Amino acid sequence: MSRFSVVKSLCLVALFALPMASMAMEEEPVYGSQLMTPQERQEYQMKMREAESAEERAQIREEHHEEMKIRAEEKGVELPDEPPAERGHMNQKDRPGMGYGRDN
Repeated sequence: MSRFSVVKSLCLVALFALPMASMAMEEEPVYGSQLMTPQERQEYQMKMREAESAEERAQIREEHHEEMKIRAEEKGVELPDEPPAERGHMNQKDRPGMGYGRDN
């Protein structure tokens, strides 16, 4: 195999691997994810991305938290009483581009 072929192959691998790695890093942990199917996690994350305001995301997060508490109780799994903090982004409104969706 020529040096050019090796370099070309490595570039192709990087082309496909880097976007997937960055997408994985962007995903926030989903509360109760151990109780959800992969499809449910994707649907929840899609709802969060499509929410048009911080208030709408907070409502989605709270409804999800309540649903997961019920599911955990049914399955005998212990989850924290409170939803996790909003990913630790202090002063998020002062930092455009941080978090999911748009703050209107």
